[in-house]
Amino acid sequence: MAHQKLDISVHREANETIVVLTGEIDLHTAPRLTVAVDEALAADPVRVVLDMSGVTFCDSRGLGTLVILARAAARSRAVLVLANLGDFLKRLLAVSGIGEHFVIREPAPDPEDDAALGLSDVEEYGVDSTEAIGSERSGTEGPDQERPR
Repeated sequence: MAHQKLDISVHREANETIVVLTGEIDLHTAPRLTVAVDEALAADPVRVVLDMSGVTFCDSRGLGTLVILARAAARSRAVLVLANLGDFLKRLLAVSGIGEHFVIREPAPDPEDDAALGLSDVEEYGVDSTEAIGSERSGTEGPDQERPR
């Protein structure tokens, strides 16, 4: 059986490091992901964001690796954020029961979609626009808050 690959690209933005993943997270590729996140954590970011939009497969080893990486980030006083999860990853996290243990960043809604639905003003529907701006959820830190050093 041919080994599938995982392409990893890393770039920094403001207070976070973005790790873009394309391919499969499994027994063969999880060690490369671990190295990439460990290197990102060495730069002492507030957040390490795993952009999962290109992930096509994740097995139990991949899930375990995500848990280990979240713990490593916490030990480094950073937050591991899973971003742009596809439907299969959302289901996998829900079925496995570990989804609630991650910070998940949903993509921002497309304003053109809102306009097509007649939702041009968020406040009109009783939602404070400051609450609607960030879609990242976490326990204590907001998306742009610094952590104490």
